[in-house]
Amino acid sequence: MTAECSVCFRKCRIGEGKTGFCGARGCIGSRIVPLNYGKITALALDPVEKKPLRKFFPGSKILSVGSFGCNLRCPFCQNSDISWSEHIEEYKNTARTATPEQLVNLALSCRDEGNIGIAFTYNEPLIGYEFVRDTSLLLHKNGLKSVMVTNGTASAEILGELSHCVDAMNIDLKGFSENYCNRVLGGNLSMVREFIAESVKHCHVELTTLIVPGENDRDEEIKRMAEWIASLRDSGGNEIGMNIPLHITRFFPRFHMTDRNATDIDLIYRLADLCREYLNFVYTGNC
Repeated sequence: MTAECSVCFRKCRIGEGKTGFCGARGCIGSRIVPLNYGKITALALDPVEKKPLRKFFPGSKILSVGSFGCNLRCPFCQNSDISWSEHIEEYKNTARTATPEQLVNLALSCRDEGNIGIAFTYNEPLIGYEFVRDTSLLLHKNGLKSVMVTNGTASAEILGELSHCVDAMNIDLKGFSENYCNRVLGGNLSMVREFIAESVKHCHVELTTLIVPGENDRDEEIKRMAEWIASLRDSGGNEIGMNIPLHITRFFPRFHMTDRNATDIDLIYRLADLCREYLNFVYTGNC
């Protein structure tokens, strides 16, 4: 027997006892279940600006929580050990387990240090959306905030599960060409664009674009991306895109992409200035 996963464009058909592409969703009893539910691989209290979020409770802290698995294959991944390496099978058995209640209690205990809630980050949180949803609902009951740092590669159905309980997202808009996003990163640009366009109607959204030399660093591509962001509208049809913060970030060679140098700093500043012709809040990162 097999079952189909509905999280992203892959629509993995997963056999009984097997795992999908992301390494975190499997088929048990002819049902797709999150194998990483409550499995914690990383935990840290961070400045909210590190997510990065510049316009969401600036100056505060947030408890950052990671699990394992990812539905992309970015060759420069900085969290590859928990996202798409051979260690994932090990984490299924060795990662510490926490309930939503335990995590929320931990978040509450950090309030005196400036904590405002929990950020689901490090690996891809959407592939374990059930845990994000359950924890976020409990966070709200306790007056705390829920944040996701995500690649945005998920269906409208999954976003619908989260739109009422996630307060802010930083979404990776990794590029604006299908060749790069789909071929190099193993993603789906159309799905990400749809996810972003719908997310801005429900919560605070900031976007991040990592500029990789020779891949997504052309003026024309960045210009088209900025124009598209500026065109986004809220649920009432009002143009809000020009006020969506965009983080233009510098690439450093790592993991499977060590065949090029770090992004030239002057290029980062120039592309940021280009985006400022369309957007009001553009920030540079890793410079």
